[in-house]
Amino acid sequence: MRGLLKSELQKSIATATAAMNDDFLVAAVLRAAETISDAMKRGNKLMVAGNGGSAADSQHLVAEFVSRLTVDRPALPAVALTTDTSILTAVGNDYSYENVFERQIEAIGRPGDVFLGISTSGNARNILKALRLCAKSGIASIGFIGNHGGGMKPLCDIPVVVPSDVTMHIQECQLALEHILCMMVERFYFGPEFGKLPQSISE
Repeated sequence: MRGLLKSELQKSIATATAAMNDDFLVAAVLRAAETISDAMKRGNKLMVAGNGGSAADSQHLVAEFVSRLTVDRPALPAVALTTDTSILTAVGNDYSYENVFERQIEAIGRPGDVFLGISTSGNARNILKALRLCAKSGIASIGFIGNHGGGMKPLCDIPVVVPSDVTMHIQECQLALEHILCMMVERFYFGPEFGKLPQSISE
């Protein structure tokens, strides 16, 4: 078991290292942070969605924006499209589960907003439908994706593709990138000196 632990940690580290050395990925995360910050400065919001573990990541990331990551600061406007069970079950029952995110974007999305879809496969049908609606609605789209980008990659304005096809290692790397994305948005939004503010007690 000790060998399994060390082997899996090494694989996770290898995925993170590959991401760190991927110039396209690094540039895409930077663009994503600037896009989100610019939208929030205009009074727009970030919407985030995913399925399964990616749904948990969506809620986790939104919590960091609305509450805080490491430093006390004003709340930032973000919403997870994965949390309202009445909406999810109504749309899933009355229409199709493929529509659960698209329908919410239709309801609350506005031109100038940003949508971030998270998927390890890049092929989640409800995320694909949400991305197509964003393209028609003036909503910028970001994808946190694995598996070489799947079907999401060509539909995203900014695809962030983790260089792995192993679900758990993609998720581990995506969570790190999500935290870093939030930190970068904070610095773009509040200014480069923001990171030098006194640290708050962590969660």
